[in-house]
Amino acid sequence: MQDKPYIVIMAGGIGSRFWPYSRTAKPKQFLDILGTGRTLLQMTYDRFREIASPDLFYVVTNQEYFDLVKEQLPELSDQQILTEPLRKNTATCVAYASFKISQQNPEATLVVTPADHLILQESKFIQTLQTAIQAAQTPGRLITIGIKPNRPETGYGYIQYLESDNHHPSLKVKTFTEKPNLKLAKTFIESGDFVWNSGMFVWKVSSILEAYHQHMPDVADVFEDGKAHYGKNTEGDFINRAYTQVKNISIDYGIMEKSNEVYVILGDFGWSDLGSWSSLHELREKDEFNNVIEANAMVYETQNSFIKMDSDKLVVVQGLDNYLVNESENVLLICKLDSEKKFRDFVANAKKKGEDFV
Repeated sequence: MQDKPYIVIMAGGIGSRFWPYSRTAKPKQFLDILGTGRTLLQMTYDRFREIASPDLFYVVTNQEYFDLVKEQLPELSDQQILTEPLRKNTATCVAYASFKISQQNPEATLVVTPADHLILQESKFIQTLQTAIQAAQTPGRLITIGIKPNRPETGYGYIQYLESDNHHPSLKVKTFTEKPNLKLAKTFIESGDFVWNSGMFVWKVSSILEAYHQHMPDVADVFEDGKAHYGKNTEGDFINRAYTQVKNISIDYGIMEKSNEVYVILGDFGWSDLGSWSSLHELREKDEFNNVIEANAMVYETQNSFIKMDSDKLVVVQGLDNYLVNESENVLLICKLDSEKKFRDFVANAKKKGEDFV
């Protein structure tokens, strides 16, 4: 049996689709979105503690969130919090963690996960993860976890896989498709050989480094030069330079869609990426009209809506269908619940009004 895996938690996003509750100074991964008493980052850490000891965790985050990670995960040393000077997407953040861990343990197995997912059936998740860890021991193989879909969701990416004749749980990936339109999503569901892309990965560190050298050699060369700095007091200066030399690209585009060594393990463990108000609405308790109400509210002739207020002020709502009403600190937002594609515009325009609003 392989040693316990290293857990790499990606926690650098700003959670703009949860604005104004999620702000640049404190994004959603650092918030108790679900009212459990633990933030999404802490829940992710708790989940993986079942298979890894605290010294095997690394959190990759933006430099401005170092103190938040330290406060919420005091078990981690400063060396386990990898801070990024710029947001350069997941291919860069995974490269940083992978090249650093490789220097410590070239035989390591890595589990890479976002910090902000919800998993309802954690024992089934751990079983799936153990299967993925075992499958990742084959040299060169890159494992992703796919979620069996239960609806034609347009907010997720999809993975198409090839059926296996030998009943092995790891299935070769045929194609990746980013968020499709509704018609295409329905076609994917009907075909039966597509799953949602969870954004969780498992691989030997040697396998992912080989993939970087093959498919993103410019990134590999940059982080290979870090071997003289990882774990030393020059690491921060090196990373500041390195991040100016690499492009902004996701691990899916940079590696997974190019590699011929990608396999998927199918999972069914009550997963959500908690990417938007709409996804949170699906999970929360609702009234008889499909409303989520987390406020001191009087609601009339309203359905399929989400009303959440930070303050105790009385909010009176009438005649809404598929709306979000949210007051967080100094911002009141009223918009269509499923208008998540508009949120980047909302945040960009709010920033013009003043930094205090974002």
